[in-house]
Amino acid sequence: MRGVLFAASLLPGLALPAPAAAAQPTPAAPVVRCTMADPRLAELSGLVADADRWYAINDGGTAATVFVLTKDCAVEREIVGSIDPYDVEDLGRGPDGTFWLSDTGDNDLDRATVALISLTPDGASTLYRLTYPDGPHDTEAILVDRAGTPYLVSKSTLGTAGVYRPAGKLVSPGPTALRQVSTVRISATDTPGGPVPNIIGSVAITGGAMSADGTVLALRTYTDAYVYAVSNNDVPAALTTSPVRIPLPGEAQGEAIAFEPDGTLVSASEKSGQPIRVVPGAAALVAPPEPTEKKRAAERRPLNAGSAGTDGLPALPAAAVTLALVGGAFLFFRRRAARRR
Repeated sequence: MRGVLFAASLLPGLALPAPAAAAQPTPAAPVVRCTMADPRLAELSGLVADADRWYAINDGGTAATVFVLTKDCAVEREIVGSIDPYDVEDLGRGPDGTFWLSDTGDNDLDRATVALISLTPDGASTLYRLTYPDGPHDTEAILVDRAGTPYLVSKSTLGTAGVYRPAGKLVSPGPTALRQVSTVRISATDTPGGPVPNIIGSVAITGGAMSADGTVLALRTYTDAYVYAVSNNDVPAALTTSPVRIPLPGEAQGEAIAFEPDGTLVSASEKSGQPIRVVPGAAALVAPPEPTEKKRAAERRPLNAGSAGTDGLPALPAAAVTLALVGGAFLFFRRRAARRR
């Protein structure tokens, strides 16, 4: 019996090892695709992409304008709406192809309302005024999910940003109330770049992007991008998970970010003569969320069915493993005791 007790005391050390935590994937370094030399986009602040074109907006502006770019940084044409914005900061695109201009800049925190401007590819524009539930915010990032819901992410210089979406259906001209649905915490990094000291610039959120299929989103600061996996189109929940950080060093005033359909991340900066850079494979850096049906199948599996291990054999429940170890130890010590007699 003492042998069995001794063996049982060793069980914690004999427990099956837990799976090792996955290592943080290493992103590719940004690669210059081309240089934005057109003076009309000296304040390039928002960006979206499809397979053939990039679409960009300037910070501020006197008209709701989207610039259509070829992927060698040439301005092909402009899509111009009839609305005169206050301070446009970022650009999103809905699943129906509508552009969403985030007229949400508020450096002095004195705007009673901010706004979203929808702009169709043929130039029809609509203004939607918005109000925050907790006072003014300077906001430079918009995320538009695959259902067409817009999310605004405030630009905080303290590292914690608020995430807001309309509390009801957007009404033109409004205002429509916003409600806070999440927060995002960004820690300071040592990535160089930006127009302000690094301790501020590396935590201030300056742009956002969604992948075409809605399964990945990105937020950026002046110095880094953060990529998150999105499950079941739940943007607020995604922003509470741990992202993969992609350093974007050396950008003069990095505010624009987008995903191409193949998962390449596109990054751009304000100021004349700045490069537009790409990070291939950025969306693949975050593990795809487990399909809902797979989770349901696992929940329906009988408790005694076990699950397949990596060698194709059923994995034994922990209690069975413990019983086998205790039983084996008991037989081992009994045989040793019999040989001594």
